[in-house]
Amino acid sequence: MSRKIKLILLGAPGAGKGTQAEIISEKFGIPAISTGAIIREAIASGTDMGKSAKSYIESGALVPDSVVIGIIKDRLAESDCDAGFILDGFPRTVPQAEALDEMGVEITDVISIEVPDEKIVARMSGRRVCKKCGSTFHIEYNPSKNGDNCVCGEPLTIRSDDAPEVVLDRLRVYHDQTEPLKDFYSKKGILKTVIGQEKLEDTTALTLAALEK
Repeated sequence: MSRKIKLILLGAPGAGKGTQAEIISEKFGIPAISTGAIIREAIASGTDMGKSAKSYIESGALVPDSVVIGIIKDRLAESDCDAGFILDGFPRTVPQAEALDEMGVEITDVISIEVPDEKIVARMSGRRVCKKCGSTFHIEYNPSKNGDNCVCGEPLTIRSDDAPEVVLDRLRVYHDQTEPLKDFYSKKGILKTVIGQEKLEDTTALTLAALEK
């Protein structure tokens, strides 16, 4: 692909956009920028914005938009973004998207990966993890050969954020705060929709095809 990609990936928690961001990043040689990751990097690097974010996190408060946007602005100014980038987890709200516009950041593509809520709940609530070796399984799609135990023998557990009630709460937040971005970017004529498939490679094929349009 000859054109420069400046992509925003949208999708509910569990829709798989993080994995798609990694695949697109590798294929086109452009950075996948995860909000959580760059906030942690900014804190570790001791930047002014990182120090500000750290003070909010240590006090148990949410990092405000002004700080998150400042960290994003600093990250997009780095040289590896000159050839393009992928934003995963930002913007989360219409005001954050408007702030991107005010920064003069030109977005070329917005892809929304659509997966029904009931499928997301089934995907995430069926996930099992091993606290000892870190292996991840799924009771339906990728079960352990040892049943309720990991291949290393340790009992498998459910992560607290994979509990159905927690997943449903995260989905409510997504629909309330983030989903309006689809209308925001549709009006700009750059929104593309991908229906998430059962197989990762099928979703990837559809995502890459959407970028070619």
